[in-house]
Amino acid sequence: MSKFENIDNRNILQQYLNSIQHYQTLSFEEEQELARKWKNTGNRNAAHKLVNAHLRLVVKVALGFKGYGLPVSEIIQEGNIGLMQAIKRFDPNKGFRLSTYAMWWIRASIQEYVLNSWSLVKIGTTAAQKKLFFNLRKIRNKLNEMSDEQLSLNAVDHIAKELDVKPEEVEQMNLRMMSSDQSLNAFINDENGGEWQDWLIEESDNQEEVYGHKETTIIRRKSLQEALERLDERERKILIARRLTEKEQTPTLEDLSLKFGISRERVRQLEVRAFNKVKKLMAA
Repeated sequence: MSKFENIDNRNILQQYLNSIQHYQTLSFEEEQELARKWKNTGNRNAAHKLVNAHLRLVVKVALGFKGYGLPVSEIIQEGNIGLMQAIKRFDPNKGFRLSTYAMWWIRASIQEYVLNSWSLVKIGTTAAQKKLFFNLRKIRNKLNEMSDEQLSLNAVDHIAKELDVKPEEVEQMNLRMMSSDQSLNAFINDENGGEWQDWLIEESDNQEEVYGHKETTIIRRKSLQEALERLDERERKILIARRLTEKEQTPTLEDLSLKFGISRERVRQLEVRAFNKVKKLMAA
């Protein structure tokens, strides 16, 4: 990308940031009224107002991911998709703010985009690898290891222990992620006088966030249960046995072939078919 393209992209982003400043935040009562209109009657104007009122929240979350070498505008776009998913599933009768609930959907959408789209990320998707990917920069910063040089041996050992990964995994990930960092103290523009860091959010969880996360988990489990109930009995039993059972208790294809009186290949086919059905139902 040329210097002039970079300048143009910054101008477009700045125009977007300026435009969303005009949308007013909603009071709890206003938010509840709009959310009920959308949930009960499908009022698109109400949903539109809810989206606009939370666009700045998306930007705050998105800028926390700007160090991964991806266009900020695309990260924001993915965050907006997460916001719309949150509004679609939000239940105003639970009594908490939409921003608390939407935070988790926005982050999840952006994280998925970063993992799938960032050209430097060619890794698996285990929980440990994701944790390493999204926490390495933060820990490096705490250890004053934010230069473009390789990590010291002490730093590698410290990070490996804290994130429960192998030292060589830390070194490999660090090499992939080494790139020039831009200052968060840079001004967004001269008119407002704000800095990029003004858009960042506090990372530590508060009680509202913990409650929002718990509520999201409950909703996802309910969605999974409803999807499982749409399967026939054999598909459901095979999927639960193969995908929703503790690793050490997961039966083999041979075990299930004997139990259901079918071939191992047929068990595998049913497992894949059931998984795809559930995935499609939960995304609806």
